[in-house]
Amino acid sequence: MSKEIKRTYVPYQEFPEKSKQIEYTAPTPLLAEDGTLLAKGWARRNYFDFDMKKVSKRWRKEWEFYLISNRKYLVIVSIATVAIGGFMDVSIVDLEKGENVESAGTLFFGNKCKLTDKGDEPGGFSFCANKTSLEVINTDRSREIHFRKGDDIYCDFQMDLFEDHESLTTVFPFHGDKKKFFLTTKQNSMPCAGTFVNGDKKYTFTKEDTFCCMDWGRVAAPRKFVWYWGNGSQYIYDDEGKRHIFGFEITWGIGDESYATETCLFYDGKIHKIGAVDVKVFPKPDKYMEPWHFISEDGRFNMTMTPSYDRHSDMNIASLFRMHVHQVFGNWNGTVILDDGTKLKIKDMHAFCEYVENKW
Repeated sequence: MSKEIKRTYVPYQEFPEKSKQIEYTAPTPLLAEDGTLLAKGWARRNYFDFDMKKVSKRWRKEWEFYLISNRKYLVIVSIATVAIGGFMDVSIVDLEKGENVESAGTLFFGNKCKLTDKGDEPGGFSFCANKTSLEVINTDRSREIHFRKGDDIYCDFQMDLFEDHESLTTVFPFHGDKKKFFLTTKQNSMPCAGTFVNGDKKYTFTKEDTFCCMDWGRVAAPRKFVWYWGNGSQYIYDDEGKRHIFGFEITWGIGDESYATETCLFYDGKIHKIGAVDVKVFPKPDKYMEPWHFISEDGRFNMTMTPSYDRHSDMNIASLFRMHVHQVFGNWNGTVILDDGTKLKIKDMHAFCEYVENKW
């Protein structure tokens, strides 16, 4: 049995000091020639110019992750590379029954896949190995995902973006090492339509109840680290009956958050930045299915998730690679405050928060 990865941050403590929230608004270099981190903060687009060849292969990790969900089904499309190779996985989960329907994955060795240069720009990539293929196509106003494994398992999805759709990009340093960093982009609030075919079963998703979020990462991180990640989107209506798309992004526990936090609200494709978020009761080891109360240091995010399903998994390969995940879905209720002071009451929003221990 592998050893448990220890938690590396202080639990909820009423936020004694507020984070700085340094915002970048123009292109800026991320790394010096020797790989030293130059930029620390956040941006509404991925303004950080970088060359991953400056990063030691030993610490280099790259991924693209798409989470497509409604109240009934969850589809995850994930591909990641490390120094010696990588893995790809496409899964569909029945959230109502709390069971995995299908997981179609593959491992690969060597440099077989070049992922998207920046997650929030037009472009994309294609990958094929072991009779499995994945294509991602990005434009200014849309995304597409096409996956095939043999003749029996395939999916096709299309997502909409707002004009000038904003995404949250953050750069975290790590204490004690100037060459380690965590660069991610979260693109949220994308209405999504498509199909997932698994043999003789076909699952259909519509933009009336399905949303996609993207998690794009390029990091030079220690082998062992943990995180919390919560995310969700839904339609809400204002006092005049007009429909809007609200979403949120909360991540913490990774690196040094002195310069920014990976936390914000999304409203019709625009970011409303909030401060650090934490959960009042640490759910480990046996409280994952009890209510999670989230609150931000600035009071603008005050939500409680009532769990309905814990998608627990523990991928452990010869004690060399491990991802131990409690991805908990449920109904979220509470209030959030936009930049202009508008308070939104959120009721029965279906979203998730996960706690993950990594060794890779």
